[in-house]
Amino acid sequence: MKQTSKVPAPNVIAGSRRNFLIKGAAATAATLTGMPAMLFSMNSEARAAGDPIPVGQCGPTTDFAAPDGIEFKNGLTLACEEINALGGILGRPLEPFFEDTAQMGDATNVQAAQRLVDRRGVHAIVNGYNLGSGAAIQEVAADNGIIYLHYDTTIGHNNLVKSNPERYWGSFQGDPAEYWYGPGFLKFLKGLEENGEWKRSNNKMAVILSAGVYASNIANAVKEQAGSYGWEISLFETVSAPTSEWGPTLAKIRQDPPAVICFAHYFPADLAQFCLQFAPNPTQSLIYMQYGPSLPAFREIAKEAANGITFATLVGALQDEIGNAFEKRYRERFGANAGHNSGAQPYDGTYVWATAAALAGGTGEPGNADQNRKVASRMSSMIWRGVTGSTRFMPLENAAFTYPTQVNDPSVGMPHQFLQIQDYKKGPGLIAPAPYNTAKFVLPPWIKA
Repeated sequence: MKQTSKVPAPNVIAGSRRNFLIKGAAATAATLTGMPAMLFSMNSEARAAGDPIPVGQCGPTTDFAAPDGIEFKNGLTLACEEINALGGILGRPLEPFFEDTAQMGDATNVQAAQRLVDRRGVHAIVNGYNLGSGAAIQEVAADNGIIYLHYDTTIGHNNLVKSNPERYWGSFQGDPAEYWYGPGFLKFLKGLEENGEWKRSNNKMAVILSAGVYASNIANAVKEQAGSYGWEISLFETVSAPTSEWGPTLAKIRQDPPAVICFAHYFPADLAQFCLQFAPNPTQSLIYMQYGPSLPAFREIAKEAANGITFATLVGALQDEIGNAFEKRYRERFGANAGHNSGAQPYDGTYVWATAAALAGGTGEPGNADQNRKVASRMSSMIWRGVTGSTRFMPLENAAFTYPTQVNDPSVGMPHQFLQIQDYKKGPGLIAPAPYNTAKFVLPPWIKA
């Protein structure tokens, strides 16, 4: 017999934090704005005490992507702890379970997700990213009628859900697809030029990518649209991953120096090695890198050679009141060197799912697709302002909108963040987009004004 959580009659004093998500279940608005600031001070009397709701995560806690995978685990853990301290989902606490996906091939990803269902009976899976096709764990979710929310950042998800929304109603991508990195980057460069912050030395752009759908989709988006911004792709180079020897690539760059070096490759150690090998004999090129410099490991390896590097992420904690408070809580919980930007992904995702479940009257166990369809419907209709910005899902694609390339209203799109490392001993400065920026772009030290 299917069991669905019932909504208790709310008996909460106005303005209190007690039973945060119980109170949320009584809301009638189709659109909800989340306020993680409410969590800064916990009320221990509100702690959930009912039957636990199992929630799963399958991520790379070992092998080459472990620095991210460990933070994904931390993000889900922290969100569950906070939600439980606020009363859980309708009084029921969340209990997280984890499975390692190591090198993250589709077969491994599916096996890990299926174990979470078979052994733990999870009502939802909330991941960071896994490599592979980006369309494999969706099958596990669809077969078992549960919610799946991930940050694979792949257009493959959008296309899959759009191809059969009746089957993939429960799968959501909590950030925009990687495709948006391409046009977003070109638009960012245009803004630097229009504002007089940087002037291209020529019209040449080198694009460096690694094998895989994620990197190739970004690189191809840049390549396809570069001409409309006046750019010529002078080098389009695919490298192995992981890699530490950049000599052959640097030789080509130095032989025909471009105004911009654009990386679609994203492993932090690999990118740091490029910086170290570029620094002794630099070209007058603006260097843009993909995601990797957001991890502390990048700055720890590259050190001074990291200064001046610009990079972007479609999902990361903002440097505002909400994001800074989250960073403080995160590092207090997991250590001063913890990578809160990676942890922010499943952290926000857990709140989106949990709040939607409270509004829908509870979660559903595997096989209870009827209840989980209600949860999915609430997720589709809400707007959540979390530590990464505003999460709002595209109809029929179940992936987050991005701002400002896709929508021009920051309240309904997740910001495509551009950051620059100006002092490797400190965190990067958020230089775009407005109104979230907290620093100004500066010319890299190797470029002559």
